[in-house]
Amino acid sequence: MPTTNNTNLNNMKTRNIIIAVLIAFMAMPAMAQGTKKASSVELSFNYLKKSGPGSNQYAVWIENSEGKVVRTLFVTKFTTQGRAMGGQERRRGYTFRPTCVPTWVKNAGAEQMTDEQIDAVTGATPAQSGVQTYAWDFKDAQGKVVPAGSYRIILEATLYNNSIVLYSGSFSTTDKAGAIALTSKLTEEDEQHKDMITEVKAELK
Repeated sequence: MPTTNNTNLNNMKTRNIIIAVLIAFMAMPAMAQGTKKASSVELSFNYLKKSGPGSNQYAVWIENSEGKVVRTLFVTKFTTQGRAMGGQERRRGYTFRPTCVPTWVKNAGAEQMTDEQIDAVTGATPAQSGVQTYAWDFKDAQGKVVPAGSYRIILEATLYNNSIVLYSGSFSTTDKAGAIALTSKLTEEDEQHKDMITEVKAELK
């Protein structure tokens, strides 16, 4: 009788070991994902279209550790192309509405950018509300891979006139895939437009 008990005990131990090995094997792909080196960074947010002038403007860009803009991923069309006023020649929006993403205008040196350079990063303001996503492939504006190191992804949005929010998060091109912690700064509250940009996330992929 003791021999039978020992045999059963050994069989149970063997079965438990096999189950443990199978579980570990099945978990390997998920574990591997956590150790994957990132090859891009993605920023997404929920955009809620607002009515009236002075709103619906934003820019997304990448800066290096020295604060130099290495790539602009997107700028809304009014900010860069503006409109013709009073029969005059069309002017860039930020020239007569200085609250249009002023941090991007300053850091990117918009005044020194040619129309062709501006056009390359400009896009229409989303016509519909919904999730907006922008990705960076670790390349500069000329399509060259940037040096390995620390960078920041930044989203600036003019919610309404002087109400401007700035999200930013630091990361390294040598980091593994995973979420990027973001901080935010708001110049002043605007109750009607505060939810223009929400659920901002950044992730290395």
